[in-house]
Amino acid sequence: MIFLTLFVTFFYIGLFGFGGGYGMLSLIQTEVVRNHAWMSSAEFTNIVAISQMTPGPIGINSATYCGYTAIKNAGMNETLAVLGSVTATGALILPSFILMVLIARMFLKYMDTPLVKSIFSGLRPAVVGLLAAATLLLMNKENFSSFTDNPWQFCISVALFIATFVGTRVMKINPILMICFAGFAGLLLLY
Repeated sequence: MIFLTLFVTFFYIGLFGFGGGYGMLSLIQTEVVRNHAWMSSAEFTNIVAISQMTPGPIGINSATYCGYTAIKNAGMNETLAVLGSVTATGALILPSFILMVLIARMFLKYMDTPLVKSIFSGLRPAVVGLLAAATLLLMNKENFSSFTDNPWQFCISVALFIATFVGTRVMKINPILMICFAGFAGLLLLY
């Protein structure tokens, strides 16, 4: 039963997750943490971190790790957990595949019409909103601690956040290099 629910959930996310992987993160978190309670918020945060560091799109990587973790947390063995990964990943990709096959033929024919241009103009702000929501959802107590619980960890987390933002946005440092710098700095400063 969990496999069917996993498939339907990630098919839904794949169908309505506009804006790429980062836009899907808030949908994925809502479904796997809040609605189905397949994992904790801390586990989801770890999945996002691993998904960012591994090669491939973050949405697909997150689906793969979420599928594995959901089945594993349900008390099933490694083989079924791998099947959970395949189920979640396949379900996430399937709507895009179907839609692209259907739309590709139509888009080339109608791409210059005012209706199609208006639809894409309307989607742009929605994508920005989904990315902002994903960012805000990850700015939680598990990632930053809180000033009252652990002021040192909170200040270091905020400083690392600001440093990586400035490093990637202003100084144009490669994001992969910034992930390595931030991880190393966090390791030295927090432990």
